[in-house]
Amino acid sequence: MLLSYANHYYGYGRGYGGFYFDPTMLLALLGLVLTMIASAGVNSTFAKYNRVRCMAGLTGAQAAERVLRAAGIYDVQIRHIRGKLTDHYDPRNKTLNLSDSTYASSSVAAVCVAAHECGHAVQDQKHYGPLVLRSTLVPAANIGSQLSWPIFLFGILFSLRPLMMAGIILFSLAVLFQLVTLPVEFNASSRALRVLEDTGMLGAQELSGGRKVLTAAALTYVAALASSLLQLLRLIILARGRDRD
Repeated sequence: MLLSYANHYYGYGRGYGGFYFDPTMLLALLGLVLTMIASAGVNSTFAKYNRVRCMAGLTGAQAAERVLRAAGIYDVQIRHIRGKLTDHYDPRNKTLNLSDSTYASSSVAAVCVAAHECGHAVQDQKHYGPLVLRSTLVPAANIGSQLSWPIFLFGILFSLRPLMMAGIILFSLAVLFQLVTLPVEFNASSRALRVLEDTGMLGAQELSGGRKVLTAAALTYVAALASSLLQLLRLIILARGRDRD
């Protein structure tokens, strides 16, 4: 609403009977469509292989314990948390948090998701560069994602170019975080599949299904990055449009 007011006040966009259309909204809509498609893809793929039982009969929690032991990791605690696909590894307290859809499930999807999170624990143990960088960027990325748009819009409303530039720079920090996240996630999946194959926890056909689950999950990060890049482009276009007014 604030952006629409700014567009009307400064005459950005095209007027149609008193209604001003902001063409940069198309970038935001495209980003939204990409994230929705990726989200639907991971949910569909997970649901499919969540119905396929792991032949070894391992639950997500049991698979996680085996993967950690195979990597020589004994200081990570496996926890059960609520939710669906809310699984994550927390390097701050060395905990592997597995959701309802993973912890006690013996499906191929659950085992692969659990192993993927173990991949992050292995990265932490080995001080994997992109993971270290991502952890370092967390505070700046949080500030950027929360303050970038308010600061930018304030700059638009009051014709303060320094604030517009500050908003763009802050948002760029959030984009950088998402960019660094990609190698972290792909590497974790690669480690997970390799361990599952080497230890024999999954057979060839099960690994094929697991690879599809992890690939679909990784594409959600790709879509999120693409959406953020489109939003960044939108900010730049809006700022340049204001300069021309």
